[in-house]
Amino acid sequence: MANTIHNIGILAHVDAGKTTLTEQLLFLTGALRCVGSVDEGTTATDSLSVEKQRGISVRAASAACEWNNVKINIIDTPGHIDFAGEVERALLALDYAVVVVSACDGVRAHTENILHSLQKANIPFAVFINKTDRTGSDMQAVLHELKDVCEQSFLPLSTIANEGTPQVSAVALSDADFAKTATEVLADLCEEAEEAFLCDTLLSANRAEVLAKREIAACRLVPVLCGSAKLGIGVKETADVLTRFMPSADRRKTDDLCGIIYKIEHDKTMGKIAHIRLFGGELENRKEVTLLSPAFASAHTDADAVATEEMPPAKEKISQIKTFSGAKRTDSGRIRCGDIAAVSGLTSAKTGMFVGSLGSLSDSALVHPFLRVRVTPADGDAQKIPSLAAALRELSDEEPYLDTKWENGLTEITINTTGKIQLEVLDNLLKERYNMQAAFSPPTVIYKETPSAAGTGGARYTMPKPCWACVDFHFEPMPRGYGVSYHGKLPFDQCQYRYQAHIHTSFLNTCIPQGLYGWEVTDFKCTLIGGEHHLIHTHPLDFFVATPMAFMNTLQNTGSTILEPLLKIRITAPAELSGKILGEIVKTGGECDSPVMHLNTMHTEAIVPVATSMDLPTKLAVLSSGKAVLSQQFYGYRECRDGPEHISPRRGVDPLDRSKWILWARGAYQ
Repeated sequence: MANTIHNIGILAHVDAGKTTLTEQLLFLTGALRCVGSVDEGTTATDSLSVEKQRGISVRAASAACEWNNVKINIIDTPGHIDFAGEVERALLALDYAVVVVSACDGVRAHTENILHSLQKANIPFAVFINKTDRTGSDMQAVLHELKDVCEQSFLPLSTIANEGTPQVSAVALSDADFAKTATEVLADLCEEAEEAFLCDTLLSANRAEVLAKREIAACRLVPVLCGSAKLGIGVKETADVLTRFMPSADRRKTDDLCGIIYKIEHDKTMGKIAHIRLFGGELENRKEVTLLSPAFASAHTDADAVATEEMPPAKEKISQIKTFSGAKRTDSGRIRCGDIAAVSGLTSAKTGMFVGSLGSLSDSALVHPFLRVRVTPADGDAQKIPSLAAALRELSDEEPYLDTKWENGLTEITINTTGKIQLEVLDNLLKERYNMQAAFSPPTVIYKETPSAAGTGGARYTMPKPCWACVDFHFEPMPRGYGVSYHGKLPFDQCQYRYQAHIHTSFLNTCIPQGLYGWEVTDFKCTLIGGEHHLIHTHPLDFFVATPMAFMNTLQNTGSTILEPLLKIRITAPAELSGKILGEIVKTGGECDSPVMHLNTMHTEAIVPVATSMDLPTKLAVLSSGKAVLSQQFYGYRECRDGPEHISPRRGVDPLDRSKWILWARGAYQ
């Protein structure tokens, strides 16, 4: 058994060739007997029928192999932006990433998102420039694009010959060439290499390797390799570099038992399966472990006693542990420090939870769902709605961004979505796994709202007895993109900590999702400025009744402003169409940069509202006869410019209707 472990993620824009590279690495290391094909649906890591049919990955898949006495756990991630949530969660488990870039297509929009997320999360990465056998391959142009996008320095570790032809070849640098290249690149990063460069001398190959490893682990240097994954060219050189230069699992090692759940899946036989990356300690079958939510650490930095009351850790017993061998799972009964495994028995596990003790999480995000659809049984049978809601909630465990919402008694279910392809995959999963057929409404835009001004408000729930719960809030608007923060700790004798914990839990789970206009409330700071309990009359659930009333009363006092989502788009099209294309952008209410002309081609960027630009790709395709290329990414939210008419029907009873709300919250109103 290899003593060193590397946990790596293969990341890329769709069709860059990451699944093919994963397949070739598994074949090279002997984990596979033959190389599968994405087009034929025979790859080891694309196991879902929809993946085989469409030739794309929609779920992150794990595999393992050994090379140069190093165990490599590979997480092959989806490349389509609709499934970027899978990539985002995979980042939790990685020691480093391999970003695959097409030598023909260059750095695409989603590739930029991935690179920025890796930088923000402080995760080292290497780059594999793929498809160098294709006509139009330009490795140097790709390298220049990477330098424009990233802050790091890039160190090419292989050379290429016969680029753009099927006879392409990739060769690792010799020691002499490596010493020369590394000295030049490292001169910008460390004094030792700078001194050697200025003195017109070279670092030794061994010393250059030591310095390169240090700078790679510090996320300041990126090794670059090239080849053709489809032809297996450059794959051995890539495996050698990864095991030689990239950091091992020891980089994130902890002294205490600590692991992160980075993926949840469901199995008909085993139930819920949690994929865990272990940073410290060991896990064994039948061992009882503590599950901790990251919110446990961040909920009240100024009120530990309140946080402890609010989120007591759950303890559950492991029933089975399976580790990976190739793309298959073997019952090992044990997971060692630094390894990953699929663990059964943790029924309350959720993505992002820690096992054992709390570790750190990055706040990098690749996904911002801005569309919502209604889901109903395809045959309109209302009796099937509860079963459909249960299935969608189970799928939401696997893809939390779906955020399934359904109130018992309502005739519709709502989910969030990132695009049409995600809905097609969801429809396929419902049919295959649950034997259900669903109908999806046309997508509508997810707006948000924010307090219009600073203000206070509260609620006193003291009748009908027995009850006693008083809550007072202060809201303060914050800049766009701030999110929500909660502050305030009251004296224990004024309001016991367990009741303050109830206030915070209700604030997060019940209040924020629906404001005055029915949208999620964001970009504000909430401070608990008052609260009161009664030693005799207060019931344990009273604060769950009072808090939503206090929240809505405060929001009514401050007023609420609707926010609309924006996209950042990039368009490349024939220059003669620039006037028409800019006109279409203006019609959406977007803000456009001046176009850049180059070789009869126009390049422009714009910020456009989601609501008015949903049919922009179709219009551009018609205008340009398919010659225009459009890429887009989420940009943020701004105040809605077309008035407050975007109102979402409220789910459940409105706490502003005090009498009805109290009856409903106490179970006396149907």
